[in-house]
Amino acid sequence: MTSKTVIRALSLPKAKAVLFALFLAIAIILPSFIHSQWITGPIINATLILATFFIGPMEAILLGLMPSAVALSTGLLPLPLAPMVPFIMIGNAILVVLVHYMRNQNYALNLGISALLKFSFLHFSVVFIMPNLLQSEIVSKLAIMMSWPQFVTAIIGGFIAYPIIKKLK
Repeated sequence: MTSKTVIRALSLPKAKAVLFALFLAIAIILPSFIHSQWITGPIINATLILATFFIGPMEAILLGLMPSAVALSTGLLPLPLAPMVPFIMIGNAILVVLVHYMRNQNYALNLGISALLKFSFLHFSVVFIMPNLLQSEIVSKLAIMMSWPQFVTAIIGGFIAYPIIKKLK
């Protein structure tokens, strides 16, 4: 993420700036109150998808960096999981980029491929990289969190976003 991207996100037209602030509030505040992957995951993914469609992919990627960083910095995410944070951020960026570049395709196909690649990246990261960085008991818990639930929460997030996209686009 370059400084130009951050400056561009901060100099959005007023309507986009308001949407950015709304999406940012959802992405940051929600995990502070709800500690369930099955609730926060779909809402964060829906927020990223909505941001991609309504304010742009670079701004959505910027939003995708925030939830994990805030969760780690406020203690909501346990410190031993810190090595996973960059991979979660990249997983969010993968979702955003694919949703953006496939936005003119069938929405269900777009969502399925985007969710599958996000899940695949995160699962690959846990299986092949995290064993070198974390204790095995932490890796085994992460392996569950970063496997099929990532795919499911991205799909649910896409289903949450779809009627909003359909109505407002």
